[in-house]
Amino acid sequence: MQGKGAIRFFAIALAIACIYSLSFTWVAYRVEQKAIAASNGDPALEARYLDSVANIGIFNLGIKNFTYQQVKERQLNLGLDLKGGMNVTMEISLVDLIRSLSNNSQDSTFNKALRLAQERQSTSQKDFITLFSEAFTELAPNGRLASVFATQENRDRINFNTSDADVLRVLRAEGNSAIERSFNILRTRIDRFGVTQPNIQLQQGTNRILIELPGVTDPERVRKLLQGSAQLEFWETYDNAEVFGVLDAANKNIAAKIALTDTVKKTTTESITTSDTTGIALLNEIKGTDTTNASADFEKQNPLFAKLSPAIFQTEAGQQLQPGSVIGYAAMRDTAIVNRYLAQADVKALFPVNLRFAWGVKAFDNNNVFELHALKATTRDGKPALEGDVISNARDDFDQRGNPEVVMIMNADGAKTWRRITAEASADANNKKSVAIVLDGNVYSAPTVQNEIPNGISSISGNFKIEDTKDLANILKAGKLPAPARIVEEAIVGPSLGQEAINAGLLSSIAGLILVLIFMVVYYNRAGWVADVALVVNLFFVMGVMASLGAVLTLPGIAGIVLTIGMSVDANVLIYERIREELSSGKSFRVAISDGYKAAYSSIIDANVTTLITGIILAMFGSGPILGFATTLIIGILTSLFCAIFITRLIFEAKIDKSQTVPFFTKLSKNVFTEANYDFLGKRKIFFGVSSVIIVAGLISIFTKGLSLGVDFQGGRSYVVRFDDAVNTSEIRSTLAGAFNGAPEVKTFGESNQVKITTSYLINDNSEETDQIVEDKLKSGLVGFAGGTGEILSSQKVGPTIANDIKIGAIYAVLASFVVIFLYILYRFKRWQFGLGALVALLHDVLFLLALFSIFDGILPFSLEIDQAFIAAILTVMGYSLNDTVVVFDRIREYINLHHSKNDTLATVINNAINSTLSRTVVTGVTTIIVLSILFIFGGPVIRGFTFAMLIGVIVGTYSSIFVAAPVVVDFIRKKK
Repeated sequence: MQGKGAIRFFAIALAIACIYSLSFTWVAYRVEQKAIAASNGDPALEARYLDSVANIGIFNLGIKNFTYQQVKERQLNLGLDLKGGMNVTMEISLVDLIRSLSNNSQDSTFNKALRLAQERQSTSQKDFITLFSEAFTELAPNGRLASVFATQENRDRINFNTSDADVLRVLRAEGNSAIERSFNILRTRIDRFGVTQPNIQLQQGTNRILIELPGVTDPERVRKLLQGSAQLEFWETYDNAEVFGVLDAANKNIAAKIALTDTVKKTTTESITTSDTTGIALLNEIKGTDTTNASADFEKQNPLFAKLSPAIFQTEAGQQLQPGSVIGYAAMRDTAIVNRYLAQADVKALFPVNLRFAWGVKAFDNNNVFELHALKATTRDGKPALEGDVISNARDDFDQRGNPEVVMIMNADGAKTWRRITAEASADANNKKSVAIVLDGNVYSAPTVQNEIPNGISSISGNFKIEDTKDLANILKAGKLPAPARIVEEAIVGPSLGQEAINAGLLSSIAGLILVLIFMVVYYNRAGWVADVALVVNLFFVMGVMASLGAVLTLPGIAGIVLTIGMSVDANVLIYERIREELSSGKSFRVAISDGYKAAYSSIIDANVTTLITGIILAMFGSGPILGFATTLIIGILTSLFCAIFITRLIFEAKIDKSQTVPFFTKLSKNVFTEANYDFLGKRKIFFGVSSVIIVAGLISIFTKGLSLGVDFQGGRSYVVRFDDAVNTSEIRSTLAGAFNGAPEVKTFGESNQVKITTSYLINDNSEETDQIVEDKLKSGLVGFAGGTGEILSSQKVGPTIANDIKIGAIYAVLASFVVIFLYILYRFKRWQFGLGALVALLHDVLFLLALFSIFDGILPFSLEIDQAFIAAILTVMGYSLNDTVVVFDRIREYINLHHSKNDTLATVINNAINSTLSRTVVTGVTTIIVLSILFIFGGPVIRGFTFAMLIGVIVGTYSSIFVAAPVVVDFIRKKK
């Protein structure tokens, strides 16, 4: 063996690098165990302990002393399905960006084109700007985009003579810029959020950003942090006394219209009572009765004041208007009605043209009552006096009373304007004005200005928690998003489910590995120990390389490691079977080792390259856990090749140097398959018939019964809920039907006390409150089942647009695999019949799996959903099947070249070739099936459908390489002749 020294050096260097990379994981684990012991199970004390050592050196390597924070950044990352946390896909709203670039044009064609583009986006792979352009041209064939976008703000780039193509170029440039800026702003926000090992990726070619936040326990806080656009504004305000008159006029105007239509909506006292201390005196005076006995007549006569209690307080002299910008109070359920009243055209005509209304960001008391503020536009274009772009810095702090607040520091221009605003507001000692601080359309605070503020430093205070001020300061410091960002896909995994996944996945994988190690020794004697050493070293290299690359270990990633075990064993089996053949022919141990390795190289490389192709395609088209699976698979293929070819060879060479031999047989395996002479091709029509019957039955089932699509492919929300006792899925489905305006899909998920609930309720509603609304309805609907509402272990949300993209991406991934694999087989074997045989076998495997998933869905006691994980399983099965097929083809090619005589038919030669690989096929299949079976039985419900697909796929793939691929090659070569 040439280059033994270089191979030893590389193996030792790789081992040292892996030990270095994995050492950080071990050190972090030890520190966290100390934190658990010191805190006695108190999470708050544990977090405080870890915070205290975050910047202290705990791992001294001599050349550098790493702090705990640095150690955590270098440890092996665990995915959300193992650690718990939140995974979201943000979509930058190009609709709002385009509308903003048109200066909110009211052109009917323009707005219809936007709506049409939005509708088509859920079923098209074209970018939004292209869809908008097509819709605009369709609605107005002779229209010009320049007429919409030739605004004052765009005068440097667009005028009335600009062509549509040039306008679209500007829109695309603005869109790309907005996406890039949004990515940077979101990354800054996430970095300051305090999450360990966050991951944020811009999905190239789209307006989407993928964000992974391991360990997050407050999803609502994350949603607010990510979706807040940070549109900060400083408004001058109207005083309550200045506005009350026009509000009274508006109230009478609305009452007159209601009287004309006689469509009074009856309400109860609760709907008009807002606070024990706010506006009650005025309401009593107007109604002439106690609030608890108010009749519908009051609402009929005062529809606005029935929903919006005026800001009035009681004094000894009587009722007085409350000073400041607050003009009224309304219960949260009534704010939408108040908004509709104030937005009516004839009502707006009563108000000053520069009057704007804005609600307070939070309820100011325990009755869920919100303040309505009167803002005053002081610029010609109706904008606020000052905007948030003047903020140069922001930090969370505490005011003099110890309450949390946010301190803002302005740049020079902002400080100058701020000084003028505050000077004017405080000029009249008897009538000091308020200045409202508005973020994303809500008033955070509206303090009365007591004195001029000359230095540009101000604060935002209110009913805040410490986390609120930290997040708000974070958002302000990072800057505002150029366009609204909405969550279109979301997955949340609770820490308890993550820990269960770790236990189930790792323990079952270890158990499977041990069984494989035992099998190799039983079948190959002491040579099996050599293969076991290579297998363990391979797993060590996989974990070390993953840690060094910062890759994420997910539950599908564990399945990838399982497949790596099978691939590693396969390479050793190919070599060992060749060596056994050489030994059986009478060659010496040294020569048999040398010739066996040489003869196996072609099959090993072809088999692994084809599987590598599927891994690369998965990495290109997949995201999240699927990307983790693909990464693990790619790393595993490369390391298994190195270990199988070089590590085992080094061990055998060491034995040869010591004049020792290694047995490759045991009494059980010595004569297994040595006399195999099965007529596989002679029975091919029988196997064609069996496969055809199953596939046809599956196709009938698919077209009649259908496939169970996961939320990945159909959109919707999915929740995994655990109860204390067993529950009836039919009862849950019927109970939730009313809450969700239709029966959701409810399936048992693992144990009988655990269910998976999937619904499309409000999936097209992009408002920030929707997620919480749906979750609240779910919880209220589950009250009383098994003694409680159940614990939501995980949730997933996929919008219809991204679901379509995922579905199309999956189809592209499968088709790309078919094309690339066919081309590779054609290149390696020089005959298109081999490529066609491989493709037919792959198509057979895919249809076979789809057939089984359709036929047995609802029959087997676990989920058989078609989702991203299933597509990963399909591609993996294709890789495995192709691996087996290529090995058979390689031996067929060899036999055709060496053994095809005039007396042997092509079928005889190919039968002999298949029989000669039978031992390898069975051993590889058995070892892979052992590990997958253990993972399927004990790996937990999260990946049971995934491992089921892989398990059946391995069996079917092994079958198709012998009974489908090879016969197709024979039949088409005969037809050609």
